[in-house]
Amino acid sequence: MARLNLERFEINPSLFLENAIKEYVASSTSNHLRAFNSVPIFDEPLVGFADGDDAIFQDYKVIIGDFHLTPRGALEVYLQCKSSGGNKQPPNVSVISWILPITYETRLSMRRESIVPSLRWNHTRWQGQDLIDELSHYVVVLLEGLGHQAVAPELANVYEIKGLPNSLASTWSQRHIAYAAGLGTFSLSDGFITARGVAMRCGSVVSDIALSASPRVYENHLANCLYYRDGSCRRCIQRCPAGAISEQGHDKKRCLEFLFIEQRAILKELGREEGYVGRYLGCGLCQTKVPCEARIPPSISDKNH
Repeated sequence: MARLNLERFEINPSLFLENAIKEYVASSTSNHLRAFNSVPIFDEPLVGFADGDDAIFQDYKVIIGDFHLTPRGALEVYLQCKSSGGNKQPPNVSVISWILPITYETRLSMRRESIVPSLRWNHTRWQGQDLIDELSHYVVVLLEGLGHQAVAPELANVYEIKGLPNSLASTWSQRHIAYAAGLGTFSLSDGFITARGVAMRCGSVVSDIALSASPRVYENHLANCLYYRDGSCRRCIQRCPAGAISEQGHDKKRCLEFLFIEQRAILKELGREEGYVGRYLGCGLCQTKVPCEARIPPSISDKNH
């Protein structure tokens, strides 16, 4: 089996990795909500690739902060920690990024909510992250078995959450990585609109492998959002229970206050505390009952043709 995998990998590394990720998600017992009759958490993934030395990763040090890692930086720091044999600079660095679309049934349960997340959405937030962690580890081990070095930055000691004025940011933003890998663009709510919509989760792995980069087919980083495209929609503004979204964008401070401080009290007032899991409830109301929930929404002009 190992030899067969190597042969398939060498023929088309990108296709091999895309299929491996899709097969893992399809067959993993972790991709099931245990409290809901083991229904799937995510649909089939979208997979994209980026050149680890793409100039966009230097741009992120300005856009996000100088603390944000480049793929090469993340891999090299990881390799330095892993080995005492001196600094090794791999000739090639690539990023494998994936999108995990949230299932229709879970999105439907969330459409019915207006203040707090549904139980299914809450369980998806936390069990879904467990699956992402397992998938990330699987891709790393798979690549190592094929003779390459790899790291999942979010699971490594290079990952850190930074407390910024009025916000939080990490040293490895999965959505920005997905943008670089051609998987979607950002929205008015700060969500990430993919071909399967904004209701999703994402992950990534960096490896010392040469992979063909996926094209970024959008005009700019906001192209998939109706508001930024033609001034219409604003549905996410109406959906936000915290009032944290406006035409000026996403107020992260207000969002975090609601998420970490106010939500639990509201849930208690509603008498709905039973069954929720995780360090906090999660939210995502702005990701459902919106035109971009499960697709890239067409413009009004597109609908008229």
